Amino acid sequence: MSDSPPKNAALTTALAFHYQVLIGLDKCFALEEGQSVWFEKDGDVSLMSPDVLTSTQTEVKDYSAPLTDHHENLWKTLKNWLAPEFCHAQYGALVLHTTQAFGTTTRLHNWNTQTVEQRLAVLTSIFAERTDEQLNTKRPSEIIKMQKSVMDTDDDLLKNVLSKVTLFTEADNAQNLEKNITAKPVGIPKNNLSSYLQGLVGFVYAQATQQSWCITQQDFAAKCEELTALLCKKEFTFPLFSGYEASDIEIEHHQERLFVQKITEIEHHEVIPDAVGNWLELQNSLLEQLDEYPLYRDKTVTYQNQLVKKYKLAHSSAQLEATDEIKSSKLLYNKIMQEQPLNMGNDLPPIEYKNGLLHDAMDDDERDLKWKVEP
Repeated sequence: MSDSPPKNAALTTALAFHYQVLIGLDKCFALEEGQSVWFEKDGDVSLMSPDVLTSTQTEVKDYSAPLTDHHENLWKTLKNWLAPEFCHAQYGALVLHTTQAFGTTTRLHNWNTQTVEQRLAVLTSIFAERTDEQLNTKRPSEIIKMQKSVMDTDDDLLKNVLSKVTLFTEADNAQNLEKNITAKPVGIPKNNLSSYLQGLVGFVYAQATQQSWCITQQDFAAKCEELTALLCKKEFTFPLFSGYEASDIEIEHHQERLFVQKITEIEHHEVIPDAVGNWLELQNSLLEQLDEYPLYRDKTVTYQNQLVKKYKLAHSSAQLEATDEIKSSKLLYNKIMQEQPLNMGNDLPPIEYKNGLLHDAMDDDERDLKWKVEP
């Protein structure tokens, strides 16, 4: 977010949303048993705990201009926390988390060490700078509306909220937050840290529903363990395969590829989304530079040759038993796709990896492979 109109509002919104996710993700590492992080509208991140005093709500703001006495960031946040629909009683702390530095002449510098009476006195002195003309105009500015709303609040409510407010200025920007997060895991090779971060960010996004968006300590710990087991130091790191189903656009883009044409040839159209998805996942895995990725590529070549040799034998047997060209071809395809992968050393690779390699082999004109079975 910036103080001048953005050149691309959609991009600015997306970046601010991602920043909120990173703040919440960073807080997840501090969760204790029974606690959870809630993501809310308008950039709020809440840490909820059975103990109200350890529950906090954080307003996440990414501004470039300094935090001055009359900056909207402070006043808008206070207005939100004083609103009737916000239940401040369930939080022991309210944190304004901003990338801004304090302005050189601001009276907010000592906020976090002041008593509630001193904080109120600071706000009162700032508000006193407004002239009668500014306050009574028919069309006051947005910042004056916010300031009037805050200062017109019931005194007891205002003091109660101000007593909980902490100003966390010059907070890390998105890039620094990502560095902090990837510095937390132990035992994950450097080349795998980006995948670790992407896995956690994807996990956070996946927890959002229409009703709520919450990360519990138990679920977060389980995801960290899963990613650590997947990405920790081994002979080489095996990329993640999720069983991706290709979109209509991706299918159209790849419909002229040999492996798609060979499926179309046997009229097995309904399996094409999975086939293209498996092929795409394989291609992407070969581009990832995970730990010891040259070894992964070498082993993949060897493994594919084993699969092709096994496939040729299955195709030969299918031709001996074939009675109907299309039916026999589809049965062969289904049988091969459903087969368990061959072992790769002591490990069993994902079935999507195996199937992606078969489609990749079908896409190689020199191998002269096909699904079509001719009686």
